[in-house]
Amino acid sequence: MLRFNHNFSLLLAVFALSLSSLVSAAPASELWDKWVTHDADSNLIIDHGEWDDLTARFVKPAKDGFNRFAYSKFQIADKGQLRAYISDLSKTPISQYDRGQQMAFWINLYNAVTIKVMLDNYPVDSIRDIKSGFFNPGPWDKKLVKVEGEEITLNDIEHRILRPIWPDPRIHYAVNCASIGCPNLQSRAFTAENTEVMLEASAVEFINHPRAAQVKNGKLLVSSIYKWYKVDFGGTDAGVIDHLRQYAKPRLTDQLGDIESIDDDHYNWSVNSLNPPV
Repeated sequence: MLRFNHNFSLLLAVFALSLSSLVSAAPASELWDKWVTHDADSNLIIDHGEWDDLTARFVKPAKDGFNRFAYSKFQIADKGQLRAYISDLSKTPISQYDRGQQMAFWINLYNAVTIKVMLDNYPVDSIRDIKSGFFNPGPWDKKLVKVEGEEITLNDIEHRILRPIWPDPRIHYAVNCASIGCPNLQSRAFTAENTEVMLEASAVEFINHPRAAQVKNGKLLVSSIYKWYKVDFGGTDAGVIDHLRQYAKPRLTDQLGDIESIDDDHYNWSVNSLNPPV
């Protein structure tokens, strides 16, 4: 009996370790061919005014550098506005738009759908408590919206559309997972006209905050984003550090000094709520 209990405990430990690896692994960037087609000469413009209004009213920047979202302040009319915005995007024949319009479309759709999921389940301590399945913490593998007849998940948007079509590491500073450890949800919508400026500003904002990079006793601690998606930052510690230096302000530049490797990583999955659930 003791041997059986020992073996069973060992089996459970191996299973838990495997499960932990499974849920922490980041999806690879794999192109969904359907979304490659686009009309570069299109003059069509998508109106993101409804989302711009919602983020302006409910994203609350704080002195600690975290943008928090006022989920508890949402009223019935606000939820209706969010649903209407997502519905309008889902009816948009996005393949007919140029690349600038498309990029802003997918970023805003990802963030708006994430907020809707959070609101539908609020109060919740973490987005990971909203499961896609038994082995899938988080809603990222749920079919949550339909575009051009295709049912789409949040993982589809990030890893099959945004990352492969726009191989730009700053994408990770644009899409928001409703967590404290994530780069901030911005208080304005992305548009074809402002995307470049917002990506640059978001990179500077995140990288110079301790949750992205900090040096303690000569050791570099970074956000787990740089571990999960190291391939997007050059594939090596050196690539990540070069990226950090590109956007670092003087204080962080001095701290990085001649550091050549990453010592550890961390991530806070707590909800980015203005008033976290107690």
